[in-house]
Amino acid sequence: MEQGKAKPWGVRIRAVGMAVPEKVVTNHDLEKILDTSDEWIRTRTGIRERRIVDRDVASSDLAERAAREALGKAGWEPQDLDLIVVASATPDHIFPSTAAVLQAKLGVAGSGAFDVSAACSGFVYALSTAAAQVKMGVARRALVVGAETLSKIVDWTDRSTAVLMGDGAGAVLLEPTEEGSDEGILSVYLGADGRGGDLLIQPAGGSRYPASEETVRQGLHYLKMNGREVFKFAVQIMGDAAEEALKRAGLTSEDVDLYVPHQANQRIIDASARRFGLPAEKVWLNIDRYGNTSAASIPIALAEAEAQGRLKKGDIVLLVAFGGGLTWGAAVVRWS
Repeated sequence: MEQGKAKPWGVRIRAVGMAVPEKVVTNHDLEKILDTSDEWIRTRTGIRERRIVDRDVASSDLAERAAREALGKAGWEPQDLDLIVVASATPDHIFPSTAAVLQAKLGVAGSGAFDVSAACSGFVYALSTAAAQVKMGVARRALVVGAETLSKIVDWTDRSTAVLMGDGAGAVLLEPTEEGSDEGILSVYLGADGRGGDLLIQPAGGSRYPASEETVRQGLHYLKMNGREVFKFAVQIMGDAAEEALKRAGLTSEDVDLYVPHQANQRIIDASARRFGLPAEKVWLNIDRYGNTSAASIPIALAEAEAQGRLKKGDIVLLVAFGGGLTWGAAVVRWS
């Protein structure tokens, strides 16, 4: 199908940025504290190492670094922003929002600022939400950030989750396109099935099970995951979501120049790429170096892909994610 037939939203990604901690934790490091091995982790997940924050670093700290990098690339000042949306499964606080905390760190006030909670799908949800605001004229310049410090909610004695997660942040800036432009966001598809919510969950800390001596004793403040069921769900929904987003954009998998999936598990990514017949050179992978950074994984991948010259003007980029909720989301972007 020819490119150009999709009606764009009139919103484009102006710049991207990322931030990851300096501290690297390798599989060999985890061998010392868990009943696991480098080979076991690599063959089942594709992960070799992940980045972990220091104890005094929160999600908003990584978000600020990623946001400032994006702002610098665009030549914008923080006060130019009309909207800040942060996606995170590990916010600084229940409230105020991490977006509001980030706004203060950027030294500005007045713009709208709120968080989106959709776990690993959070960035696609936040991108869709902010782009809709720009499309409607509510905001002209928006900052969207996925920021996570998953190391803070992982039980480091549980090999089923501890080997998977990493910390990081990625940011994108959105602005309107010129009238008649075919660049920017072409389609978005969001979905959820709350019936599977307990397959990937942090049970305590909210109003259902407020933090207490008992919840801490039982480890309910840690991430819990039914890995087998989440894997089966992810393999199916990644392909379904990608297919629907491409359909809404009036495109097919043959039009895709770069596939940027949520970096949760290399076997899941490989299975979804095979479904569309996408060769390895069209699939962005960095899970080996960062692990699963939840809502931060797609914007981190975009920042790296751009820095390495893998994103060119006019390229069709397919973004797909799944996460707790259960949630999923996909977007098609013609790169500008």
